[in-house]
Amino acid sequence: MKRAGFVLQVRPDRLEEYKRQHEQVWPAMQQALRDAGWHNYSLFLRDDGLLFGYVETPDGLPAAQARMAATDINTRWQEFMAPFFESPSNARPDTMFAELTEIFHLD
Repeated sequence: MKRAGFVLQVRPDRLEEYKRQHEQVWPAMQQALRDAGWHNYSLFLRDDGLLFGYVETPDGLPAAQARMAATDINTRWQEFMAPFFESPSNARPDTMFAELTEIFHLD
């Protein structure tokens, strides 16, 4: 399993609503993530809007993202979530992941 961490920036004026939306992630979206090989997927949010995501996948984050990008449910979810993120080009959130380099892992 390959681990990946990434960051995004949630608009500070949308933090509370963003949190509420993640209390009820669509069941079909959750299933699509599982089917695409996303494991131990977690999101962490700082008060200033910095969002840190962690996921484990069989073959790395780009491949896992590509599998999700091929699904209709992901397209709908990304369009729904786009207004929550700071994006200079109005890009879909799933195309703006800034993947971090893992420098230590205690196993």
